[in-house]
Amino acid sequence: MELPEAVRRRLGDFSRTVFVNPSRTQPTREQHDGSLSKNSDVVSSLPLQMALFFNACFFPLWWISEVVTLHLKYGALPDYYKFILITVLVVMTLIEAIRLYLGHAGNLQEKVPELAGFWLLSLLLQFPLILFLLFNEAILIMPLERGVHIVLALFLLAEAIYGFVALREMVRHTESHFHLQQFDDLSP
Repeated sequence: MELPEAVRRRLGDFSRTVFVNPSRTQPTREQHDGSLSKNSDVVSSLPLQMALFFNACFFPLWWISEVVTLHLKYGALPDYYKFILITVLVVMTLIEAIRLYLGHAGNLQEKVPELAGFWLLSLLLQFPLILFLLFNEAILIMPLERGVHIVLALFLLAEAIYGFVALREMVRHTESHFHLQQFDDLSP
């Protein structure tokens, strides 16, 4: 399942804007000579892939504990917090499935737009939602909830950091590969 072309193009433009160093537009001679011998470098991030794998294994446990604790405290919550917590649970579940898919596809297949989408979903949606669940005392946080929220927040933080590093390396690699392709087009 591929991202639509318009989304891929916009995420690619965003990644180049954020992650490419504008002062370095051409590869240096050493980079050019070194990359000729390593035409098929792998730039996937092992730490990011490990964090994604463990997050994928942990998320069902987080979801079950969230549903159980929500069921236990449901009667004691005001109506607006009942609605908010159910909405946050549904939204986080959908975003997490999309985010983990984009992270795996972007990292393993070295696709910059998918990895940029993963990174943006992590920082702009999942991280604020988990911080809301972790620090809002009005939702009657239970000890089990606090523990699983802390673990999920640590996964998100690690994935955001490793994702940034992996995305920067993939953009640099793609950029240098593009510049080397121009050299190949010039040769007869």
